[in-house]
Amino acid sequence: MTHVLVLNGPNLGRLGIREPDVYGAQTFEDLAELCRETGRELGLSVEVRQTDSEAELISWLHEAADGRIPVVLNPAAFTHYSYAVRDAIAQRTAPLVEVHISNPAAREEFRHTSVVAAVATGTIAGFGLQSYVLGLRAIAGAKE
Repeated sequence: MTHVLVLNGPNLGRLGIREPDVYGAQTFEDLAELCRETGRELGLSVEVRQTDSEAELISWLHEAADGRIPVVLNPAAFTHYSYAVRDAIAQRTAPLVEVHISNPAAREEFRHTSVVAAVATGTIAGFGLQSYVLGLRAIAGAKE
């Protein structure tokens, strides 16, 4: 069974509380359970993590690269400015799908640029928590 890391950046642990008009009313635990359930359906072993720390996220990305572990990643605010996260993703050795709950291109101007998109396998955005389901499906079907 393929092990997959679902990694989440800053403020995503506050789902359900933080801007529910943008991110919905479901909690982070709801997201984690959805990912684990989707993984079971797809024959994937899914581990869901969240951090507000850039250093911790980079460590997890290094762990994934070293272990050839596929990743579904919502880098959150790091999407727009973290070249350190981008450089960690560039070291990937398995598929990595960038996901976003909202559509950054339909939001504030500063959210329109993703510094990580160019080193990800692909990007899925704007489908709420279903973005993660689509990301996991992409990982399950990836031949990289």
